[in-house]
Amino acid sequence: MTGAPGFDDVVVGRRSIRGFLDKPVPKALIAEILGVAMRAPSSFNNQCWNFSVVTGEPLAAIRRGNTDGILAGKPDSREFRRFDGIADDHRGRQIEIAKQLFGAMGIARDDKDARQDWVLRGFRQFDAPVSVVVTYDRVLLGSDIAPFDCGAVTNALVNAAWSRGLGCVINSQGIMQSPVVREHARIPDDQVIMICVAMGWPDTEFPANAVVSNRKSVGDAVRFVGFDD
Repeated sequence: MTGAPGFDDVVVGRRSIRGFLDKPVPKALIAEILGVAMRAPSSFNNQCWNFSVVTGEPLAAIRRGNTDGILAGKPDSREFRRFDGIADDHRGRQIEIAKQLFGAMGIARDDKDARQDWVLRGFRQFDAPVSVVVTYDRVLLGSDIAPFDCGAVTNALVNAAWSRGLGCVINSQGIMQSPVVREHARIPDDQVIMICVAMGWPDTEFPANAVVSNRKSVGDAVRFVGFDD
């Protein structure tokens, strides 16, 4: 791509987009992005990833079914493994980004209606025009190889999209009611739903789109062994 941003510019500059223009994303552009993303590293070259790319009425049906199910009290039926507890430092980072987003959107701590509306946006996949549902081959269910591969390809996907002017947010709320997603995205039984990615053209007027999350420092995350300082 002539004039495309450099790798570091894309990775460092990318941010999660939660407000989108009401503008379709061409099928050919999505296919191009996925073609690039699938050059991601794959353990044992399994390439166990697959994708269901949904837009239009099928995506609207997923939004309705997901939101209605949550509001009716249906239990979370996401298909990936979850943890029972959360460490304080992990929870602290969740709270930090929530404060950043609520601050950008002007949502007060005691504004329950606005907070619920924000949560429901997540269940609607932030009203993005496209949802990319990432799945993997069920034969690998229970192995950590499949989530590794899905994480690698999803990282490549959001960066390839960003380099082409599109925004994404990796979103597990949008697959909360997995039977609804499976039905309307026509996901076969031999696939496990891992995650979904909301994709579209960023709305530059949407305040939360300017939020940049903080990252651990190299000093906090990295242990160098055997080097001469």
